[in-house]
Amino acid sequence: MLKWLIVLLIAVFVAGIFLPRLATLLRIGRWPGDVSVRFRGRPYHFPFGTAVLLSLLATLLFRLL
Repeated sequence: MLKWLIVLLIAVFVAGIFLPRLATLLRIGRWPGDVSVRFRGRPYHFPFGTAVLLSLLATLLFRLL
């Protein structure tokens, strides 16, 4: 159990480092269907379109495996 917890923590740490850079390269979060709102000077981003598209891709991938 402890080994899996350590692996999970390392995976989250690595994902936290590399995913923002990968997202800017692939322009994830800036596709049609994503909503960006500015409220009281703070930007809020809701990636609805990106979530649906990535969910469909993951579903197709796992059905083919």
